[in-house]
Amino acid sequence: MFFNFLTAKSYQLKTSQGFTLLEAMLSVALITIIAGISFPISQSFQNKNNLDVATNEIVQTLRRAQVLSQAINGDISWGMHITIGNITLFKGESYAIRDIAFDEVFEIPTNIIQSGLSEIVFAKFTGFPQTTGIITLTNNNEARNIIINNKGLIQY
Repeated sequence: MFFNFLTAKSYQLKTSQGFTLLEAMLSVALITIIAGISFPISQSFQNKNNLDVATNEIVQTLRRAQVLSQAINGDISWGMHITIGNITLFKGESYAIRDIAFDEVFEIPTNIIQSGLSEIVFAKFTGFPQTTGIITLTNNNEARNIIINNKGLIQY
């Protein structure tokens, strides 16, 4: 009798351990559904973040070029040039005839499309831009505008 009691008790412990196939399949299905829902949302947040980072990087580079142009010790204009995936801060009257030794290149995501102004040069001493207008950055359905007026005010 004592032997039968131990055998029955150990049998009960063995049957109550582990997961059934149905429970495992439900867990995998639930994780798959949650991942399927969260992936597009995370992609949307990532795209928006990339656009915000690129906008801030361009604005900071514009302001740096303006401040360097106003500095008396350099006595030269500074500017910024945008290409796909890169922003270049340069020293000189234009990107084509710049002093390459002073280039500062910053990367931006390559999926961001830029339109409008691609080169802005600030006049020495005054810091006024030689060209004014709008830089538009787009990424999927999101867009950001950076406006440069004739006094050098940068709005975004």
